[in-house]
Amino acid sequence: MKKPLLSALSITASLVLAVTACRPSQTVERQTKDAGIKATIKTRLATEVGASTITAVEVNVTNGAVTLAGPVGTETDRQRIEEVSRAVEGVVSVSNNLQVMTTQVVTPAMVETPAAPLPTTPPR
Repeated sequence: MKKPLLSALSITASLVLAVTACRPSQTVERQTKDAGIKATIKTRLATEVGASTITAVEVNVTNGAVTLAGPVGTETDRQRIEEVSRAVEGVVSVSNNLQVMTTQVVTPAMVETPAAPLPTTPPR
């Protein structure tokens, strides 16, 4: 009974140390708040902007400062995602690094006609 409990405690302690080592300027409490802010932003983006934002938009939060990155379809989406993020309680600032990805429609006139195959010489 003691061995599994000790193992679990050891693993938990290791994870806590690893998390705090990654962000030495943040307390565990601050990291927890940031994780909550991130979860709230992702949830609101999915419901208010669209489900595709769950995987397409990267949200990072450090000390309440939010950084947004990834591709979006339109400038309107880019602005809306920033607005939704700013409205979340606990957000101090938002750095919007989202990139509007334009897609080009390919028409038949734009496609090159394939070259004719090269003539083959008969073997001698």
